[in-house]
Amino acid sequence: MDEALDKAIRVFRERGYKATSIGDLTEAMALASGSLYKAFRDKRAVFLAAFDRYAERGAEQLRRIADTPKSGRERLSEVLAFYVENSHGLEGRRGCLVVGSAVELAIHDPGVAARVKASLARNEAFFANLIREGQSDGSISERIDAEATARALICLTQGMRVVGKAGRPPPDAASFVEIAMKLAD
Repeated sequence: MDEALDKAIRVFRERGYKATSIGDLTEAMALASGSLYKAFRDKRAVFLAAFDRYAERGAEQLRRIADTPKSGRERLSEVLAFYVENSHGLEGRRGCLVVGSAVELAIHDPGVAARVKASLARNEAFFANLIREGQSDGSISERIDAEATARALICLTQGMRVVGKAGRPPPDAASFVEIAMKLAD
């Protein structure tokens, strides 16, 4: 099931929810339409399962990147570099399912809106924790408001995902990360 959902994630990221048909999903997931309907009630149920998997996988990737003995500042920098890399090339053009869902569906679908809000809040808290850890180890100034800076970083990273989907990602990871890290100076 996870493999099939990963394929659905790719389709939804590339095409969006509304432009994705059941035929697109059955083809990508290598399922007959009857099997798809047996596993999921409808396209929305496939989408919600795919969204949940995407958000959890993303959170796990961020945890793995940050799970090092480095300073909070270094770990924050590595997480920002991860966002830059995911905003380039094919990965960037596929886009972020959370951002796509926020733009396309959240205004009309309370269930999707709640998932988007929870995902962004989880990532914002993750950034705030890295900033606080950097403050504790002395690598980030204690003058920085961790929550406000985390919110600004969410806006930067999610905006970068939009720009990457449009085919205009940041020029390189080092310059973007250097600029973004000035928020933690």
